[in-house]
Amino acid sequence: MNWGALQALLTGVNKYSTVFGRVWLSMVFVFRVLVFVVAAQRVWGDENKDFVCNTLQPGCSNVCYDHYFPISHIRLWALQLIFVTCPSLLVVGHVKWREQKDLKYTTSHKGAHLYAHPGKKRGGLWWTYLLSLVLKCGFDVGFLYVLYHIYDGYDMPKLAQCKLAPCPNVVDCYISRPTEKKIFTLFMVVSACICVVMCICEMVYLICKRIQKLISKNRKNRQDLFADSHELGELAPPRTTRYKRVDPTSSRPPSRGPSRAPSRAPSRTSVHNLHNAKQEEAAASAEKGKS
Repeated sequence: MNWGALQALLTGVNKYSTVFGRVWLSMVFVFRVLVFVVAAQRVWGDENKDFVCNTLQPGCSNVCYDHYFPISHIRLWALQLIFVTCPSLLVVGHVKWREQKDLKYTTSHKGAHLYAHPGKKRGGLWWTYLLSLVLKCGFDVGFLYVLYHIYDGYDMPKLAQCKLAPCPNVVDCYISRPTEKKIFTLFMVVSACICVVMCICEMVYLICKRIQKLISKNRKNRQDLFADSHELGELAPPRTTRYKRVDPTSSRPPSRGPSRAPSRAPSRTSVHNLHNAKQEEAAASAEKGKS
């Protein structure tokens, strides 16, 4: 194993991760990869050689071993670690694609940048990061189910009874170091469960943070619109009209221009003129009566 290349890869993944992503990466590297490389391979290294059955029938031990161990724990965990760590490369690849695109844009637009921060989780990169979390969580859950389904749980029995052909009868088979293998199995299962919980927490964190940003952005836009409308209302000049109100009691003809519907309430001048006209008519009729 090339530890330098692995360290560079983990550093690149850790650079664009959140706090939960860094904790998840530490869990995978320390509690799963190191335990797998240092201890687990040695524990399961003798499982086929030391799988002993109380029979001398040729082929019986091999058939029973294949029945109880259709796939080795070591190979299953190796596939699990490969599938779980690969989705993180999607984020690194997307960031590298952004950097190349920004470099081409800068070259063709005289120093202008297309992305201010290519590693910022916005737009498509946010969806890529969320997809990588879903894939990591799904792979861990899927491999845990496969391990549980193949071995009927996470227990390691000390005695396995087999009655498959070519075994002549029910044969007792014994697994080497079953307690130690059971402890390592439970340790790897618990580590995978913690990684699943960390992925779920990170997904919830990303979604809540995105919703909070959208709410704050909408609130800011509403405040800006209200401020703009208030400023326009203060700075706008008073509304004027080009139409003049005509006194209905005036003898002058109305000026030319577009007609306008009369107001519902008469003006004070109109009411005063009408009152004077009524008084003159009353005085004239009184004089006629005296004469």
